[in-house]
Amino acid sequence: MERSGDGGDAACGCGLWRGARLRGGAWFAVAGHPVSGVYRASARVFRPWKNGGGTTAEILCWPEGAGFDDFTLRLSTARVAASGPFSAFPGVDRVLTVIEGGAMVLHLEGRAQALAPLVPFAFAGDVACRAEVTGPLLDFNVMTRRPSLARVVAGPLDPAARFALLLAPVAGLARLDLVDLAAVGPGLRADLRGAPAVAVEI
Repeated sequence: MERSGDGGDAACGCGLWRGARLRGGAWFAVAGHPVSGVYRASARVFRPWKNGGGTTAEILCWPEGAGFDDFTLRLSTARVAASGPFSAFPGVDRVLTVIEGGAMVLHLEGRAQALAPLVPFAFAGDVACRAEVTGPLLDFNVMTRRPSLARVVAGPLDPAARFALLLAPVAGLARLDLVDLAAVGPGLRADLRGAPAVAVEI
């Protein structure tokens, strides 16, 4: 199963943001990347988990065509319908943000971590983890393979971020569209400043 901080701010790397950037600053210029820099929520295809506990939709994965064993960055969203264990991702750090719906509690190495809505929570993908949910919910999942790092922040959008999952319609874009802020024009970046979003900084 695929799943993931105080102050709406968390970072891949077991919760520690070390200020590093992903290697090769231009590596997101991949084949097939939308010219508009917008990944439409309406175009997402949700696929069921093997255990039947929910569905997931991949938004972006680098390098293009990478699988779960060799991606560097993966952004996805999931509709979680039932409690259950997470899949292990050795060498991967995760940040999980509950977007809407029921409550979620993560059980990690003997401790319970309640996830507040729109408060990103970072943890290591190597750690055994089980999620307990009170009802159906939607989450946003950011995964980076070490030594790459990403910081996830929920709140008014700073256009200096790399990606933004919009939390409200703005500038002709729909709620839950993902924007690659490095690929859109300065006018749209200006229009998105301060918009409610979950931002991914790399």
